[in-house]
Amino acid sequence: MPFNPFNEKPIKLEKCYEDWKRLYLKPYNKYEVDPYTRVRIILAAGAEFEATWFSHQFQRHCPDNAVRRVLAGIRRSEQMQQKRLASLKPINETLLETTIGYEQVAVDLTANLAQMETDNYIKAALDFALLEDFDHLYRFSDLLEMEHGVLSENLVGGYTEIMPGRPTISEHRFPFDDVKRHVPSAASSLQSKLNTGIITAAEQQTMNYYMNVGQFYASDLGRKLFSEIALIEEQHVTHYGSLLDTDSTWLESLLLHEYTECYLYYSLMLDETDDYVKKVWETHLNQEISHLHLAKKLLNNYESKDYNAVVGNGDFPSPLAFNRNAERNREYVRNILKNTVTNTAVLEDYAKVKDLPDNYAFFKYNKGLNGSLKDVASHKVIDNYIAEFGEDYRFETKNHPIKELRDRKKDNTAIGRDK
Repeated sequence: MPFNPFNEKPIKLEKCYEDWKRLYLKPYNKYEVDPYTRVRIILAAGAEFEATWFSHQFQRHCPDNAVRRVLAGIRRSEQMQQKRLASLKPINETLLETTIGYEQVAVDLTANLAQMETDNYIKAALDFALLEDFDHLYRFSDLLEMEHGVLSENLVGGYTEIMPGRPTISEHRFPFDDVKRHVPSAASSLQSKLNTGIITAAEQQTMNYYMNVGQFYASDLGRKLFSEIALIEEQHVTHYGSLLDTDSTWLESLLLHEYTECYLYYSLMLDETDDYVKKVWETHLNQEISHLHLAKKLLNNYESKDYNAVVGNGDFPSPLAFNRNAERNREYVRNILKNTVTNTAVLEDYAKVKDLPDNYAFFKYNKGLNGSLKDVASHKVIDNYIAEFGEDYRFETKNHPIKELRDRKKDNTAIGRDK
């Protein structure tokens, strides 16, 4: 039987609040943790930030203090959940090691969601940004090994390959091209609603992390790389956020946010291999069910709508899973690379760079931002690594699917960028 959170008896909101002892959990051991446990923690933290930030925005657009108090009550619980998740990160995990986890989230989550997606337009959006996050993993991994002697293949546990995607230098687009068509709820499956909400929250979390912590990195080159990739992550937040239904009311969106968190924690709970962390997912699922039932009540009381208007009968679709999909994801990424690496965005759609008119805004913007190659951090990291070690750092299970990206002694800065 599918799990339906509306059929569960919710705990009282006051039971969701924790004391300091329960807010600070035992961190995982960075040398022993399964990489996908780290991935799940980062993903859940992103969902909590999105829930909290959405709630603040809702409050700022709502004149009814009765509603605002319910939002504040839920928001306090969401904040406590976020603090518990943050405490799972060990003190000795470096900024850049955590970054590898963020990029593994971006790659494997996006590949998972794309393969679950039935809407071709949403799937195309997932496939497009997937190749860019894949390249970020490669750039950060070379920096990590070059400056700290740490191999990212150990951090990703062999689940995720590390090699060039669409080169980061090719990802800088004119802002208009990141805005996609919104997908109305009436035309969306429940899975599509979940996918777009989850991926938007995940990319937003990555953007915030890079924008806030990147300048604390210890080398100039690393600081510049964080700045460059943070710029791309903002593009991705625009890209995915523009898919969200703009016709939903605030209360409909609140219910969908809480439902998405329930689905996410349910999925993480089923997928988790660490018993200690699994209990965290169980606790948070019960708390989110409480939040969901409060959102359901608000929607009914203020808009005379049942939850069915937003999420159908409420049964969860197939849960999100990482461990059992690792090999399938690697092949999926290779296939998307093979077929779309030279694509760029063109307003609401996509096209091969070679098919763009010479005067298209992409070329002027990209050239103006990047200037000389020596100023582009994503290229400089690979160039410096090759100069020091003779070839770049990769973790490949077989030859790269794109011939032009197989050369380990030269960074390709033309593919997906030049006609």
